[in-house]
Amino acid sequence: MKCGRSLMELDGSVWLHKAERKFLGGDRINLLEKIDECGSITKAAKAVGISYKTAWDIVNMMNNLADRPLVDRMTGGKGGGGTCLTLDGKEVIRQFRIIQEEHRKFLASISERVGDAESLYQFFRRIAMKVSARNVLLGTVNGIKKGAVNAEVDLTLKGGAQMAATITNASVDALGLAVGKEAYAIVKASSVIIGTDLHDAKVSARNIMCGTVTKVIQGPVNAEVDIEMGGGNTICAVVTHESAERLGLKEGGHACALIKASSVILGVS
Repeated sequence: MKCGRSLMELDGSVWLHKAERKFLGGDRINLLEKIDECGSITKAAKAVGISYKTAWDIVNMMNNLADRPLVDRMTGGKGGGGTCLTLDGKEVIRQFRIIQEEHRKFLASISERVGDAESLYQFFRRIAMKVSARNVLLGTVNGIKKGAVNAEVDLTLKGGAQMAATITNASVDALGLAVGKEAYAIVKASSVIIGTDLHDAKVSARNIMCGTVTKVIQGPVNAEVDIEMGGGNTICAVVTHESAERLGLKEGGHACALIKASSVILGVS
């Protein structure tokens, strides 16, 4: 997939493999075409931007893997020798170009079915992001309140849930945060406090997100708890085994996650 400033399009290349090795691809077909056009391995190598030795290494490899030679090296004679394609070499080019054209049509069909490739690209960017924190939630900035040193940033997550984060003013500027811009709320599982029936509780933590327990993994010391918050958002928390038992946490049960605004790290792609 290629990304331009104003254009997003699917792209790809075709490679044919033989004996678990790369046999034919667009660059090698270009070399064969230049050999056919120039009648010289030296000129063909120069035309495609590789060394003479590299060109011959590629030709020898293709000849070795092909059922019959694709390139014939002629020596001596009135013209002083040269290099030419065999009939098999010319046929390989013809067949590869057909495959390449069908591949192009295939990608065009996918692009048409996918529609907005920009959103697909952004999705790939999100899932490719690697962080140690277990919780990475995508949201949109809906408010920024700056103080003398720190700022409070409010995000609207998928499904409408709200999350507040406290970061420095310098971080707001460095991330280029602004109302309407997408940002990631990143929270370590160990920073999530679990409770039950906390809808009306008065606590200092800014973020109280309630939902359904979807997974509880008990360990000898700690328990890992996943809570589905709606809108496709899941919060993972690590609590002590004793706390999980005391709260009666189990799959299908109700639970709330408390997250201090200062424990929320913000990121942008």
